Amino acid sequence: MAAAAACSNVTKLPEGYDKWVCLYPAYINKDKTRAEGRRIPKEKAVSAPSCKDMLDVLSTSGLQVMGERKIYCREKSKEHQYWGRVRVQLRGPTGELVNPTFSSREDVMLFAAEKIPHLKSRTNVKHGTQDQHQHQGKQGKQGKKKK
Repeated sequence: MAAAAACSNVTKLPEGYDKWVCLYPAYINKDKTRAEGRRIPKEKAVSAPSCKDMLDVLSTSGLQVMGERKIYCREKSKEHQYWGRVRVQLRGPTGELVNPTFSSREDVMLFAAEKIPHLKSRTNVKHGTQDQHQHQGKQGKQGKKKK
């Protein structure tokens, strides 16, 4: 009885959710080899994508997306930053494409890899860390003396 009450609070998944395609960040990771799970060409891939990045980009594409707390089976590290899987609805219940721009999972992966570098979270972080590292390097050399 208590188990039935607990299940009633769970949000209901959309119809046909089990037919949606699954995408892991490793599929578009430039730092991975094909054997480690990369599925698109290295020239088009992104360095260290996260599930959150993929969700941010794909939610603006007009596709219905959902994130899940899963880990890719080929992922060597089990840390939480590597967790995540994105489910994307490519086809409706009758089999027609939801968005004609995306006819396959490869189209979705290429779109995500193209748009992730333009995210604000990525562009702001890179500039800040480079400036800090350059500034720290200059300070460290000023205080040293030759013996």
